[in-house]
Amino acid sequence: MPMDMEASCSFKEGATEIVFFDLETTVPKRVGQRFRVLEFGAIVVCPMKLVELESFATLIKPTDLSAVALRSSRPDGITREAVATAPLFEDVADKIFSILNGRIWAGHNIRRFDCVRIKEAFAEIGRPAPTPVGMVDSLGVLTNKFGKRAGNMKMASLASYFQLGQQKHSLDDVRMNLEVLKHCATVLFLESTLPSILQDKWKTSPTKTTRNRANGKLHCREESSRKSPPSSPGYQLRSVPYSRERLGIGKMTAKVKNVLYMAQGKQHLNVLLKHSRSLLR
Repeated sequence: MPMDMEASCSFKEGATEIVFFDLETTVPKRVGQRFRVLEFGAIVVCPMKLVELESFATLIKPTDLSAVALRSSRPDGITREAVATAPLFEDVADKIFSILNGRIWAGHNIRRFDCVRIKEAFAEIGRPAPTPVGMVDSLGVLTNKFGKRAGNMKMASLASYFQLGQQKHSLDDVRMNLEVLKHCATVLFLESTLPSILQDKWKTSPTKTTRNRANGKLHCREESSRKSPPSSPGYQLRSVPYSRERLGIGKMTAKVKNVLYMAQGKQHLNVLLKHSRSLLR
């Protein structure tokens, strides 16, 4: 059932509100199938105080109910039975439009996923889609600013890094998204305030928060998601990054000593140069 709550917050007149939103969808299993929206969740946030002003969440019944699995692979996933009595998208389209249109949109990987699915859903019912006045995609922002310290850029990993709990459903996810941004911003602020003390300290931390130990084995707590960052080299982020110089300095020193030892006379100078170039590649 739809859930709608409101609160009050006084802030600078004319300031544009931010809406964090998230979708749960079906996952196409063959060519020609499309994503079907199963759940929509959003919170409207005051940009001056970062407090929640309004929230809305609802399950959504797709026109083709057979596209929804009878059983979910996730313990808290959405099943066919769960959405069987939910409203159709066209029944909640007015509310979704009103909460999104003319506001700043925020969320994790929304530029590549959620924004596209919203546009498709409105096109399917023959209505114009809502439009944002600005966009904050936390995947891009945190990749550039916060970096690799959580292991990867999945929201589940970032939430685990800050011990904020586990992802559940759309409304919980958007609230978690806001909290992750707050925590990241605080860490970055502290590092910029005390750069000589705090900056780069995370690089040497031995702790990896994306895994937990059980029965002597390491088990990954996160599962693959339809909103996970794409599996491309740019997104294969390691939890403890090191510079190329730090990784190879021990081996480089030993090799340079060996080369210098062999380099006697003009003939061996070429050997030295050749080995030096290979070390810097």
